[in-house]
Amino acid sequence: MLKARKAVLEMKEYHPPLSGREGLRLDFNENTVGCSPRVLAKLRSITADQLARYPEREPGERTIAAFLGVSAAQVLLTNGVDEAIHLLCECYLQDDDEVIIPTPTFSMYEIYAQQTGAKVITVQAADDLRFPVAGVLSAINARTKVIAIASPNNPTGAATSEEELVQVLKAAPHAAVLVDEAYFEFYGRTLVPLISRYANLFIARTFSKAFGLAGFRLGALVGSSDNLRMVRKVSSPYSVNGIALACLGEALADEAYLHDYSAQVREGRERLEKVLEGKGITYWKSEANFILLRLGEARIQFVESMKKRGILVRDRNGDPGCGGCVRITIGTREQMDQLLKACSEVLDGSKGQSHR
Repeated sequence: MLKARKAVLEMKEYHPPLSGREGLRLDFNENTVGCSPRVLAKLRSITADQLARYPEREPGERTIAAFLGVSAAQVLLTNGVDEAIHLLCECYLQDDDEVIIPTPTFSMYEIYAQQTGAKVITVQAADDLRFPVAGVLSAINARTKVIAIASPNNPTGAATSEEELVQVLKAAPHAAVLVDEAYFEFYGRTLVPLISRYANLFIARTFSKAFGLAGFRLGALVGSSDNLRMVRKVSSPYSVNGIALACLGEALADEAYLHDYSAQVREGRERLEKVLEGKGITYWKSEANFILLRLGEARIQFVESMKKRGILVRDRNGDPGCGGCVRITIGTREQMDQLLKACSEVLDGSKGQSHR
């Protein structure tokens, strides 16, 4: 009887609840209005001949490198950040190695690490859900080969300071330290300038959030040229599709679109925070395009009541340390008008239940 590897048999499974997503999508941290009109125009111009060719990744990597202010050898375009995580694990992990993952965080770090047979060491954040820097530092040892940190983090929205990240980089020079900056556009701070200083630093960027290209599956891994040369060895030369590559330049060039959407999200974040504060709801300060709030026993009713009003939000009760929590993606001004009206109606109607 054919059997999968032991690591595959034992690894966790991830099944995103993607079916039946009708209405205002505030559940997956996507761009809530879609991509730049310039991207759509480029899509309409793609020819049959372009579709018949194998995709060429290098021109896109030069474009991204110029955008980020690094060399093309320091950039690897990937099939979303998911592939970047997968490639790092494939490049650096084997049996008996250890991976450090502060939790709660993006679940795919653990899943891709488990595929290799490496041991996953999770470091639980305290009740404030801030980055547990002391716990991460104390977990580092000679077997540590990968450390995965999302900043801003998902599902908390909290950003890790540069000082704390540098502490980790210095404490684990023998490990690949991934800083996932998927929500950079809503935060504005990056470790990209430190790439040349710390050889063990890898930074991930995505086009699935602010750029509105989640369906394209386009991401970028930035690191030292020597290390990325090794990562390229385990990557497919054609994993990034040609349509995404053809549209990349237009997505980057439309700065006005990106600036306007990001500004509306930051404004909406503040508006939701004020509503939650006014109603005495516990929430975590976010630097991303979402807010995590704790509703306790009212959680299930809240999610269902919002869905009946045509608004999807995400139940995060199963995340470590997030019992009773719900995550809400932030949208445009008009979408926030709709959200805040519905939130007030639902929360005012559930005052008799626990929000703590």
